[in-house]
Amino acid sequence: MLDNLVGHYDYYFLAALTVIGFYGMLAKRNLVKKLIGMTILQTSIILFWLVGAYKAGGSVPIYDERLGVADPGLYVNPLPHTLMLTAIVVAVVTLGVAFALIVAIHRAYDTLDEEELLERMR
Repeated sequence: MLDNLVGHYDYYFLAALTVIGFYGMLAKRNLVKKLIGMTILQTSIILFWLVGAYKAGGSVPIYDERLGVADPGLYVNPLPHTLMLTAIVVAVVTLGVAFALIVAIHRAYDTLDEEELLERMR
């Protein structure tokens, strides 16, 4: 049991980050706090994919004379890392657009509280 906990501590940490992100998005009333929760959730998912793609003792997928090509398991798959670079770019763009919308909402309604905002919009 302890070996399982020690061997997969990174996944437990990422599960905790995911729960924190969901909590921030669902339970908080302030729009900025919801946005922070969304960012934590996005980051935890990106880190999950990167941790899953990690291979202990793996090498970059460039032919190495010492490793040869007999065992392709010695090389790390670059596809998850490439996809997560794209996900990071999408996350940054989403964050920028969300902040612009929050600034516009604050200027128009003078509040960032979700319930108060819904009341003022009616």
